[in-house]
Amino acid sequence: MSFSDLLGQLPRVFTYYNLLLLGQAALTTLLLSAFGCIVGLVFGLLLALARRSHARLLLPLKAFAFIYVEILRRVPFLVTLMLFFFGSQVLGFDLAPLTIALISTSVISTAFVSEIIRAGLDAVKQSQIEAATVMNFGFWQTLRLVVLPQAWPVILPPIFSYFVLFIKDTALASQAGVLELVQAGRILTTKGFSAFIVFGAVLLLYFVISYPLARLGSHLESRLGVSRHSRARRPIS
Repeated sequence: MSFSDLLGQLPRVFTYYNLLLLGQAALTTLLLSAFGCIVGLVFGLLLALARRSHARLLLPLKAFAFIYVEILRRVPFLVTLMLFFFGSQVLGFDLAPLTIALISTSVISTAFVSEIIRAGLDAVKQSQIEAATVMNFGFWQTLRLVVLPQAWPVILPPIFSYFVLFIKDTALASQAGVLELVQAGRILTTKGFSAFIVFGAVLLLYFVISYPLARLGSHLESRLGVSRHSRARRPIS
């Protein structure tokens, strides 16, 4: 197909209904990404705390967190998606493909984010925690006032890098019949439109979704870096 043919096809590709299809698919991709990132951040923090716990009562939870993270970090997202997709049918659950995709993305995201957070928490010097204990700080007080402020600058760069990559991984949800960007691109190409134009538009939509997240990560990283340096240079009164 020549360049002039591609230009002539543009008005037929970007009609109202085709743009509506791409918009709906972009919103689904955004939903999968945002839901997976938020759930992964919340439960990933809880699993990371469980893995660092030394309480005997929490040993079963610590073991579960270790097994969960170590296994799921080594399983491809597509395999997890298919397991949930066919497993729900075997168990008799009538779940929509989008629901299955949301569960799968959350499960995978939690495992990866948990390991990132655990590494950031481990980067805090033990002497800092011991000093908080001497000052009679409780567990949550130590976590909120001592550990997390020092761990976030270590956690944020890799966690936002993972979130940007995670947006692209949601394209695999199309294998379960979810109408996201890649699936919308396939639908349009089956209608005879140029794959170059269609997936070029899909590429731009992925960029529009992921670029603000990458910029937010860079902004937060620089803010936390400046804040950390300013505290380090503050004279002791």
